[in-house]
Amino acid sequence: MADELDKWNSLSPLRVKEYRLFIISRFFYIMALRMVGTVVAYRLFQLTRDSFSIGLVGLAEFVPVFVLALYAGHVIDRSDKRKLLLQGVLSYSICIIALIIVTSPFVFQRFNNRFLEISFYVIIFCTGVIRAFAGPTSSAIIAQLVPRNMLHFAASISSTTWLSASILGHASAGFFIAWFGVHSTFYIVLLYILIASYGISRIKSKPFVPLDTEKVNVWHSVREGLQYVFRHKVLLGAISLDLFAVLFGGAVALIPEFADRILGVGPKGFGLLNAAIDIGAATMLAFTTLFPLRRRQGSILMIAVAGFGICIIAFGLSNIYWISFVALLVAGMLDGISVVIRGTILQLTTPDEMRGRVSSVNSMFVNSSNELGQFESGFAARMLGTVPSVLFGGVMTILIVIITWIKAPGLRKFEY
Repeated sequence: MADELDKWNSLSPLRVKEYRLFIISRFFYIMALRMVGTVVAYRLFQLTRDSFSIGLVGLAEFVPVFVLALYAGHVIDRSDKRKLLLQGVLSYSICIIALIIVTSPFVFQRFNNRFLEISFYVIIFCTGVIRAFAGPTSSAIIAQLVPRNMLHFAASISSTTWLSASILGHASAGFFIAWFGVHSTFYIVLLYILIASYGISRIKSKPFVPLDTEKVNVWHSVREGLQYVFRHKVLLGAISLDLFAVLFGGAVALIPEFADRILGVGPKGFGLLNAAIDIGAATMLAFTTLFPLRRRQGSILMIAVAGFGICIIAFGLSNIYWISFVALLVAGMLDGISVVIRGTILQLTTPDEMRGRVSSVNSMFVNSSNELGQFESGFAARMLGTVPSVLFGGVMTILIVIITWIKAPGLRKFEY
């Protein structure tokens, strides 16, 4: 009976209309983001036959996210978060239109591969600028949509939605490429973005908490956000652990090369392989949403990240498709545990007036690590070779966990 009651309580945020609109919009927006990443990676590899080009895409997106993140946090805390999020999503639609143009037969026939490659880098750089603001805003607005007693449930549902959208984005992109081609797939992405924009437009404007007059200075505000994160060792430890795990364990960037040269599968196999981590993560997040983790969350977080590193090593050693798929699937399940624990820590430990800045610090050190990890994977693949670079990343992930276990006892013992 108690478990049944917990299950219904965990879904209570969905009774709030604006939160439902947010979740639907977030679902379509994230699905569009993941489709863009998948389709651009696939098209670039077909153009260049070099995984390093995919790494450069990651770098192009990482640079603006990292550089603008702290300033974005200041802006978010002093803005109507609903309006800022809507502006970001609508701006993203302009980038999708640019991708539609670049991948059109007209442009493809009239320009060489080098021009097309650089065009992708420029457009993805622009999406990075948008993500620097839109990503942290999506996290910061949740506290304005639901009562505080629902906040940890809302964070878990949001994470589940994010990963569910990633699954469909990654997997469906592979099928859409096979069925319709790269160019037509971007029209579908544009439709998703417009649906997300409409949903956000139905949410009422959200007032922001004014900063004290002596703290209006941008750099003072930015420094205050950084100081808050670095003073809270549990939050800092969770962010740092995820940062290095994603940085070194990001084998996803090399999936196009693994699918093509090692596993020998086409676009459909590539799409499913690309979605395997997210399938596992969403499965675990759905489970933890209905049956929340009750104790020893800090230790569970570290064990999950270490297991993630082991799965990445297994993926690097495999040349059989189903083994590779299972390795990434289990890696995703372990990553899902990490996501829900870290997301809950972020929501529960951050005061309302600093949510934008703290979310931006999190974005700078965690979300942007996906793009930096993509570059690291591409660079390591060029320097070490594809398989050795993946093995190196898995080993480094395990080593980071061992160091964190020893150096961060507060995180290891943390419970909520």
